[in-house]
Amino acid sequence: MRIAVDAMGGDYAPEAIIHGGVEAARFGKGEYEVVFVGDESIIKTHLFRHFRIQELPVQTHHAANKIEMGESPTAAVKRKPDASINVAMALHKQGKVDGVVSAGHTGAAMASAFLNLGRIEHVKRPAIGSLIPHGQGTSLLIDVGANLECRPDHLLQFGVMGNIYIKNVYDLASPRVGLLNIGEEETKGDDVVRQAYQLLSQSDLNFVGNVEGRDVMSGLVDVIVCNGFVGNIVLKFAESFNGVYSKTLKRKIGKKVFSNIGAFLLKPTFERLRRIYDYEEYGGAPLLGINGTCVVCHGSSTPKAIKHAVIEAAMMIKRNVNQKIRNELTGMMEEERHAE
Repeated sequence: MRIAVDAMGGDYAPEAIIHGGVEAARFGKGEYEVVFVGDESIIKTHLFRHFRIQELPVQTHHAANKIEMGESPTAAVKRKPDASINVAMALHKQGKVDGVVSAGHTGAAMASAFLNLGRIEHVKRPAIGSLIPHGQGTSLLIDVGANLECRPDHLLQFGVMGNIYIKNVYDLASPRVGLLNIGEEETKGDDVVRQAYQLLSQSDLNFVGNVEGRDVMSGLVDVIVCNGFVGNIVLKFAESFNGVYSKTLKRKIGKKVFSNIGAFLLKPTFERLRRIYDYEEYGGAPLLGINGTCVVCHGSSTPKAIKHAVIEAAMMIKRNVNQKIRNELTGMMEEERHAE
C-alpha cells in the first residue's frame, strides 16, 4: 500500500512532516510506502539528511503550490489545483496511493477530500473523529468540526462510522457508543438529540445512552457522538489539558528541595501520565465517510504525531474500514426500505 503525506502542510513543515514520514517508513518495515507530496527539490534536500534513506520505501511527487493557513479553504482548493493537498487527493482518486495524511489547513484537507473523493455510498454527512485519551485507553469523539448542525439520522451515522473505526483499528469487539448530552435521561436535550437517542437505541450498536461532559475522559464509552460545533469545543478543551497539567505541575513543585527530590523519584510516573494525554501519541483525526482514507493532523504536529498518523492510515486501509462502513450503511438502507 502507498500513503501520500502532504509535505508542505503544517506549522513545522516540511522538516517535521518529512522526519515523521521517514520514521513511519522505518517502522512499517516495507508494509507500506510513504509518498511525500510537495516541492520535490525541498523534499529531497530534507530526505537526504536521513540515515540510509535509499533503503526505505519512500518516494516523492511534485506539487508546485501549497495552501496557507490563512486562506479560505474551499476557495483556495478550487483556485490552486496544483497545491500539495489537492495533488495528494488526486493521486488517491486515481488509485496511485491508498491514503492521505495532512497536517495542513484542516478546512482545505476536508474540502479537497470532498471535491476529489466524494462520499461513500449512503453516507449523508462525512465526519471527523478525534481520539480522546483516558486512563484505560482512548475514546473516539465524532464529529469534531465537519458538521456544525446535524439531523438525528446524521448522528446515527456518526455512531455507526465511529463504531466501525474503533472496532477495527483498536480491536474492540463491541464498542460502547454514547450520545453527548446535558443529562443521562433520554428526555434531556433538544429535539435533534432526543430523536437521535431513539434512533441509536433502535440500532444494532452497543448504545449505552447519554453521556455528559464529565464522562468524556472517563472511559465510560468508546465512541462519543455529537455535532461538530459541540465536538470541536470539547476537543479544543481536551487538547489544552496536557499543557495545563505540565505547567501546573512545574509551578507547584517550585524550587523547594524536598519537592524536587520527590518529583525526581516520581518522574517516570509523571512521564507516563503525560504520554496518556499527549495528542502526539495518537496520530491524527480520521475523516470518516469519505470515499478514501484520510487522516487530518494537528497543525503543530511533531514528527512523532506524523509517524503515528501514517501508521493509523495504514491500519485503516489494512482493516478495510471504508468497505465495512459501506456494507453497514447499505444494510441499514435495505432494512429501512423493507420496513416501508
